[in-house]
Amino acid sequence: MKSFILTCFSFLLLTFGANAQGDAIAYLQDGSKHYASKNYKEAFLNFNKAIEADPTFAQAYYMRGNAKKAFDDLHGAMKDLNKAIELNHNLIDAYFIRGTLKFELQDYYGAIYDFTKVIDLNPSHQQAYYSRGMAKQQIEAYEDAINDCTKLIELNPRNIDAYFLRGLLRIEHGRTEAGCLDLSKAGELGDIKAYEVIREKCNQKCFVREAY
Repeated sequence: MKSFILTCFSFLLLTFGANAQGDAIAYLQDGSKHYASKNYKEAFLNFNKAIEADPTFAQAYYMRGNAKKAFDDLHGAMKDLNKAIELNHNLIDAYFIRGTLKFELQDYYGAIYDFTKVIDLNPSHQQAYYSRGMAKQQIEAYEDAINDCTKLIELNPRNIDAYFLRGLLRIEHGRTEAGCLDLSKAGELGDIKAYEVIREKCNQKCFVREAY
């Protein structure tokens, strides 16, 4: 009899757990639809319900963090993203969004750490290279930032933003000719503002010699 009772109790726990997880997924899906429609209040409420149904649901914390970010609650968003990463150390999106939050809060070293984690988990994550390059620019680690832009261009030779940022970085680092050529390439690819920077910072002699 004792064995039978234990078996029934285990079955009930499993059933309850499965139902709770199913509810959490349903709330997450509903919340994600509202989030995509920019109905952040309803999204937030659904993400709350998902977490109530399953307090270990990393994706729900990640999405609630996004909703809080939409409300400009950056510190609340950071708390949720920290929890999401604590529950799932491989949640790439959570590292990336946390990195952007740290950048906004001027924690550039923290941002670099998170963008590096993204790249470790996905070496082809283009936005992480670009964002890490921007963070490195803020701490004047120009050579490292240039290397991130170069890697991004290797991944996507038509990445306008990478050429533009690398151009600025090279100019700031004293490599004006190479920087002007990068800005010219960004302009060729469609970035009109690159020509404004060229007029301000470059001159004709920048284009006489090859800088690569």
